[in-house]
Amino acid sequence: MSSAPLQTNGHQAPSQKRNPYAGNLSDYLSRTSNFAIIESTLREGEQFANAFFDTAKKVEIAKALDDFGVDYIEITSPAASENSRQDCATIAGLGLKAKILTHVRCHMDDARIAVETGVDGLDVVIGTSSYLREFSHGKDMDYITKQATEVINYIKSTGLEVRFSSEDSFRSELVDLLNLYRHVDQLGVNRVGIADTVGCASPRQVYELVRTLRGVVSCDIECHFHNDTGCAIANAYAALEAGATHIDTSVLGIGERNGITPLGGLMARMYAADQEYVKGKYNLPGLRDLENLVAEAVDIQVPFNNYITGYCAFTHKAGIHAKAILNNPSTYEILKPEDFGMTRYVSIGHRLTGWNAVKSRCEQLGLELTDAEVKQVTQRIKEAADQGPQGIDAVDRLLRDFHRHIIASRAGSPNSAASS
Repeated sequence: MSSAPLQTNGHQAPSQKRNPYAGNLSDYLSRTSNFAIIESTLREGEQFANAFFDTAKKVEIAKALDDFGVDYIEITSPAASENSRQDCATIAGLGLKAKILTHVRCHMDDARIAVETGVDGLDVVIGTSSYLREFSHGKDMDYITKQATEVINYIKSTGLEVRFSSEDSFRSELVDLLNLYRHVDQLGVNRVGIADTVGCASPRQVYELVRTLRGVVSCDIECHFHNDTGCAIANAYAALEAGATHIDTSVLGIGERNGITPLGGLMARMYAADQEYVKGKYNLPGLRDLENLVAEAVDIQVPFNNYITGYCAFTHKAGIHAKAILNNPSTYEILKPEDFGMTRYVSIGHRLTGWNAVKSRCEQLGLELTDAEVKQVTQRIKEAADQGPQGIDAVDRLLRDFHRHIIASRAGSPNSAASS
């Protein structure tokens, strides 16, 4: 078990009724209700193809991440460039609630530069797979172990937090990994890290490796998942079920190639597992502004199907869905949009619409119609929509015109609804 339990930020004990979307009861090591986020938009996110953050934008993003409630903010190595070094020191000096980390190679020169910036901790990494040992740094496991020992002991001597991670963990030899992790754990690191650097891992592989590692080390376990094969969120959840304590994320998942675990996507998954914990710890209504800030900074649009904040996330269209949603939103929503500062939208300007959804819109507009009349105007919407989708303004005009004719008809006017 972890020697450094995470703070639960006032998390309440779960109710007696078990949430079916939470972790398996057999996962006694599970941290799905007690985890930390290491937010890497300002480190991994800088590797995104479109990304360039000047100092002012980095500060703005760091403050927004802090307001959201992330536990750690990870920033680019100060050894990368002079501006990177200055930005690292600037963000470390902001006095944020989140701890400030920087990500460095397992090299004494990098470590010394990073320590001098005033960060709270260093995330040390070195490649351990045969690919990286042969084609990247060219060092064997004995060298890696010796280098890790020197760098870790130095960082610890400064009193800063230290994480040691292998790179390309899932293509590394298991015996090599476990021996290395056991060694650095004995040196007193705060966390060891697992990195799916190429996005090749599956949730089952993640669970098995984390569960095995949990039996080898007493420190916390951090996980970093790339999304090349679409498993980053699922892998993050599997890691927490197996006993991992920290997950790396970036806003909108931006990063090298297809990026890493998206912050919003992880929020959606963890909210489904333990709603009260996530609501109590993170400023969920701030997610949309945070994502818009980063999207604008890297010149992209928030995807239409983005987790939580995409414009289709809480849009319901099919008639049978709309009826159920209007009766009880939980029928087709596992997330409550209001908890994220969002609203649901029932689309009615199409040929799949149902009369219950149209009736709800009539009530919102204050148009009193009988069920038979609503069914009649629903048919007219369908007929119009057969010629092309109808925007909400066009539908509202149709509803108001229909209602006006109905009122006239009830008053005995020759302008009946049937003639409209």
